[in-house]
Amino acid sequence: MEYIVTIIILVGLFVILAASFDLIIGYCGLISIAHPIFYAIGAYTSAMLAKEAGVPVPVAMLIGAGAAFLASILVALPSLRVSGDYLLIASIGFQLGLIELAKHFHEIGGAGGLTNIPPFLIREVGREAYAVLVVVIAALTVYFVRWMATGPYGRMMSALRDDELAFSMLGRNAIWVKVSVFGIGSAIAGLAGGLYAHYFRFIEPDQFGLLASSAVLTMVVVGGMRTTWGPVVGAIVLQLLPQAITFFGLPPSVLGPLQGIMFTGLVLVFMFMRPQGLIAASDLWRGREGAARHD
Repeated sequence: MEYIVTIIILVGLFVILAASFDLIIGYCGLISIAHPIFYAIGAYTSAMLAKEAGVPVPVAMLIGAGAAFLASILVALPSLRVSGDYLLIASIGFQLGLIELAKHFHEIGGAGGLTNIPPFLIREVGREAYAVLVVVIAALTVYFVRWMATGPYGRMMSALRDDELAFSMLGRNAIWVKVSVFGIGSAIAGLAGGLYAHYFRFIEPDQFGLLASSAVLTMVVVGGMRTTWGPVVGAIVLQLLPQAITFFGLPPSVLGPLQGIMFTGLVLVFMFMRPQGLIAASDLWRGREGAARHD
């Protein structure tokens, strides 16, 4: 039963990550694959505040989300002012640099990882209650992204994604929209990181590297960008596949690279054979009628 509960929690966490990443790369069209580093910032910030400063876990999680938001602003502002393509370079550099820094920063566990993170709800009401919490937050995240995408803000994101020059000529502040969307999506990832840290009670830098980036990207691409249920379906499918592979009893030295090849291969296959993903996006920008037809 504990194994099933853990799988449900992992699926819920990746739904949060995939939906928030879809807000950035799908709806707003910002090119970045370093979403897991903001997941890591939320996890480490929440864990350290709860462990070392005695901050209540819910408060620590919210502060972790805030830290991820601030970090994303620091990354996005200078890169987006130059060109959208620089966000990809800046975010990858930020991700790799912060991971290497965490490996050599022994106060947060170093390369060996941070252990004995205070739990939340597990001892008081059980793991099932934590799974319910994660599923509820995942559902709220999906609803929040849909609400943003189908409202006035969503129309701005669509116009910006399709033609930034025309969007700016209408008097709109393109930089403000980009930075705010990037910050909101990263803050949600930071909250997911706090949820992860206080359930598994162990985090280490390599969990948030390029393999995690490829996993989240694959979930969005395979499920379907700019859809309500695409990231949900992608997260479920891509989280259950690695679990199925583990039953083959492969050693970790083979299992890790195999998962990376699987994620990369699925992205390439879907990009060429079904670029719309398992769930195709519908037209969101035709008022109430278009919103009603949205997946």
